Amino acid sequence: MGIPVVLLHALGSTAATWNGFAARFDGTRRVLAVDLPGHGDGARPERYSLDLMADEVLAFLDTQGISRVDLVGHSMGGRVAVLIAQREPALVRRLVIEDTPPPPDLPKEPLAPVTEPAEPLPFDWRLIEPIMTELRSPDPGWWARLGAITARTLLVSGGPTSHVPVDALARVSRAIADCELVVIEDAGHRVHSTKPDEFWKVAGPFLEGS
Repeated sequence: MGIPVVLLHALGSTAATWNGFAARFDGTRRVLAVDLPGHGDGARPERYSLDLMADEVLAFLDTQGISRVDLVGHSMGGRVAVLIAQREPALVRRLVIEDTPPPPDLPKEPLAPVTEPAEPLPFDWRLIEPIMTELRSPDPGWWARLGAITARTLLVSGGPTSHVPVDALARVSRAIADCELVVIEDAGHRVHSTKPDEFWKVAGPFLEGS
């Protein structure tokens, strides 16, 4: 069945967001959608970070005996996928990053204090502050480490209706050695959900390439 495809969801989502995309492989590939820590059936650690999420994915791949993988990540899941491709370049053959904001050049306004919500959330509310703070903080090292990625990479933008600027993704594409940027107009941030056919049209053949 070839190299497994591993799917990583956005903050506040779960592995189930990929059900429709995974079904399109129609059994031709081993497809694994992962609940990241704090989401779905994922672990509930004492402290959260993107590095911890990458560690958990790498540990999962090890338990599955997977030594080569295609990674697909949306938003926060895309940041986790990039970390894995930076840290373990030989592991990742193909990398698909869906509308994932890179670290900003300047610090963003601090988040308002996050308190436990009155109603339960479908994810651990304690992850909001550390993960959002990390996503909104400058990280020059992240940009520098993009050069370590050896996987063929596809960046998918949701166009101007997304909060992630296309020019920010263009900057990422220039920093990765083998990278293509595709803009799916009027898709917004959740490209694989709002424009599933268009997303598959670009991601499917890319993942099937040799």
